[in-house]
Amino acid sequence: MQTAHQRNAKVFKALCDEKRLAILELLRSGEKCACVLIEALGMGQSAVSYHMKILCESGIVESRQEGKWTHYRLSEAGSQYALELLKQITTPDTAQGQCACC
Repeated sequence: MQTAHQRNAKVFKALCDEKRLAILELLRSGEKCACVLIEALGMGQSAVSYHMKILCESGIVESRQEGKWTHYRLSEAGSQYALELLKQITTPDTAQGQCACC
C-alpha cells in the first residue's frame, strides 16, 4: 500500500519531464493512439511507452487497448487531483501555528 507522499510524488514525477509535458499538451485535444504520439513526438515506441507508464501511474492519464494499439486520454479525476494537490502543497497552512522556538 502506497503512502500519500508516494502517490503525490508520482504526480510530480509525471509533470517534471519536458517530453511528458509535450504528451499532455497533445492529449489536451482528445484521445490519441500511441502510434499518433510516436509520430508527433518523433520518439520510438519504447520511449513513448516508458513515458506513458509514468503518466498512467500518476493517474493523470488513462489508457485503453484497441487491438494491438493503446489509446490514451487525460483523466478528469487525475487532472483534478493534480490541480488540488498543487494548490494544497503551495498554500501556507496557518492552522499549524508557529514553531516551538518562537
